[in-house]
Amino acid sequence: MQYLFQKYAANGSTPVEPPKPSRRTILKSIGGVGAGLVLGMQLPQSAKADSGAAAVIKGDAGTAVFAPNAFVRIAPDSTVTVLIKHIEFGQGPYTGLTTLVAEELDADWSQMRAQSAPANAALYKNLMFGVQGTGGSTAMANSFDQMRKAGAAARAMLVEAAAKAWGVKADEVTVSKGVIAHEASGKKASFGEFADAAAKLEPPAEPFLKDPSEFVLIGTELPKLDSEVKSTGKAEFTIDVMRPDMLTVQIQRPPVFGGKVKSVDDSAARKVPGVVDVKTVPRGVAVFGEGFWAAKKGREALQIEWDESEAETRSTSEMLADYQKSAASVGQVVAATGDAEKALASAGGAIEAEYIFPFLAHAPMETQDCVIEATDSSATVWAGSQFPTLDQAAVAQTLGLRPEEVDVQTMFAGGSFGRRATPIADIAYECATAVKAIDRKRPVKLIFTREDDILGGFYRPMTVHRLKGAVDADGRISAWDHVIAGQSIMEGTPFESMMTEGVDPTLVEGARELPYDIPNLRVSFHKKSSAIPPLWWRAVGHTHTAYSTEAFLDELLTLGGKDPVEERLRMLGDKHARLSGVLKAVAEAADWGAAVPEGRARGVALHKSFNSYVAEIAEVSINNEDGIPRVHKVWCAVDCGIAVNPDIVRAQMEGGIGYGLGHILFSALTLDKGRVQQSNFDTYRSLRINEMPEVDVTIIKSGEAPTGVGEPGLPPIGPAVANAWAKLTGKRVRQLPFLPVEA
Repeated sequence: MQYLFQKYAANGSTPVEPPKPSRRTILKSIGGVGAGLVLGMQLPQSAKADSGAAAVIKGDAGTAVFAPNAFVRIAPDSTVTVLIKHIEFGQGPYTGLTTLVAEELDADWSQMRAQSAPANAALYKNLMFGVQGTGGSTAMANSFDQMRKAGAAARAMLVEAAAKAWGVKADEVTVSKGVIAHEASGKKASFGEFADAAAKLEPPAEPFLKDPSEFVLIGTELPKLDSEVKSTGKAEFTIDVMRPDMLTVQIQRPPVFGGKVKSVDDSAARKVPGVVDVKTVPRGVAVFGEGFWAAKKGREALQIEWDESEAETRSTSEMLADYQKSAASVGQVVAATGDAEKALASAGGAIEAEYIFPFLAHAPMETQDCVIEATDSSATVWAGSQFPTLDQAAVAQTLGLRPEEVDVQTMFAGGSFGRRATPIADIAYECATAVKAIDRKRPVKLIFTREDDILGGFYRPMTVHRLKGAVDADGRISAWDHVIAGQSIMEGTPFESMMTEGVDPTLVEGARELPYDIPNLRVSFHKKSSAIPPLWWRAVGHTHTAYSTEAFLDELLTLGGKDPVEERLRMLGDKHARLSGVLKAVAEAADWGAAVPEGRARGVALHKSFNSYVAEIAEVSINNEDGIPRVHKVWCAVDCGIAVNPDIVRAQMEGGIGYGLGHILFSALTLDKGRVQQSNFDTYRSLRINEMPEVDVTIIKSGEAPTGVGEPGLPPIGPAVANAWAKLTGKRVRQLPFLPVEA
């Protein structure tokens, strides 16, 4: 990928093309390695010369270390540390990716460790993105073979080293639970005993991988590697980072998106005890303090006049009216079968529905934060970096450094749901502008308050869907027309190149690939514009397309007098066996068709997202307090290929269901003349622990390659609840959230 931040440069300078990593740089990037074996997978042929593949160097303790492209480190004490290229913010890559290495290495789980890989896209890129980053539920999918090969290669080298030392054939040497053995001679050794010798060997180009039938660790519920440190408070997050002489910065950003600083009176702010300096920065006014409280109080004392001439100053109602007007007509067509328009015109049983989805904030528990310590020639960044490549580039661009001169220390993060994956690396960029504003004299910690986080933009975009459908004389769906109006997430970002013919896939995903057999179908969209910065939000476009398609489908099935499960299965036919599989599994788990407790109803929905298949059934009643659904239980069936750790799969399904449920019931961001009206959890409501339903997860046994689980549990929960609600009350909820939010 080309260097990313020319469009967003604060000083207007032309960015420098990132240098190719030298062998020296790569070895430095994995510095701190002591005695033992450090193994990495080889890059494609074109990259090998720069990577220094198969090099043998001397480590800190003077022992031989195999170095470049490091994923695996084996220490003299036989502990195995796996460098994880994906951020750990609760979704399980530390454990899952380490499991893949341990499986092929035939290690004992007790000897396995994990730590974040350094920022180095050449070595640690996401194979689906081309940059180092986490998102789109790709961690396991893009790393499955890569990490297994890393473990298998390490095992092969240890076996070869043992065979040479013992004077036996390599195929006579076995490895089991971290013990290397030769049965005939009775010789045994630990990994550490042969780490130095193995480091001198050439790694196999194509190491032998196990057949899935031989898996010992993959598919088992191994304990998470990060649970203990997080449970005991030992885990270090960005907010915990303290540097000598560090300042804390609070930035006052414009009250409307697209606003700019016109003038500043900082006299009162400078009088606040602990305030060190006040500077205007590209995204607002920065107050530097000897700690968070001083910076916050100083920020509150600022007097700022804003230029709103290019800002988004519309209220939600005005934006909604514009979106609705667009959705009333056919847009750019992205899917078409038969002649939907003609079929609808001649149908006797046609219905129409409009679905409205609000702006949503990500609102992770840990608000946005970043620490940067810089000199004229280097910088170190501590952050919950979801895209280290982008953060590294943004800091380098802002401080006039080369990317290889910026060291990104990826910390644990307290959630993200997409917020830490901004294409313009806004958090790292803001912190870098603050460091630059004080001439790099002191380290700086940028901390968002909860209000900053919710008011700060980068929202799940607002969308409007208008659907028309019809059933024939047999009650089967004969026509379907779906129009979407919404904002593009990718347009104007480094990811714009992923758009084809102007189509942002995140706007129409899940709608244009409707799996059901409908003879006349058309899907189109209108791309809307606003100064409000949009961003992928857990499950991205599937969050609104799953709701609109599955809720409208249910309405048509009701019109045609069809059973929601049976008719879905018929419409899926033979082409979508995995979707049919999860639907059958969830129906069996919930005993679909059996009597439901009085005062309750059940609804079903299914959806494919991130190459995983999920079906859910929700059982609801009426919450007498506020008249919205009370969800008692959710049955979920998921087919995500090989479940590397079933416990993590279940946890992600449960988390996605809870997160999605809270937002469809309570959450919305509304604007009054461009100003967001919600700012904390008192006005931006989340699901509470007593509102979390019981969740029963069925994992379909599969031999397919692993696919995503971080997001696919979310899309079906909204329509499953909506369909149950319609059955219970006769009311179709077409504008979210269920509990109205005042605009």
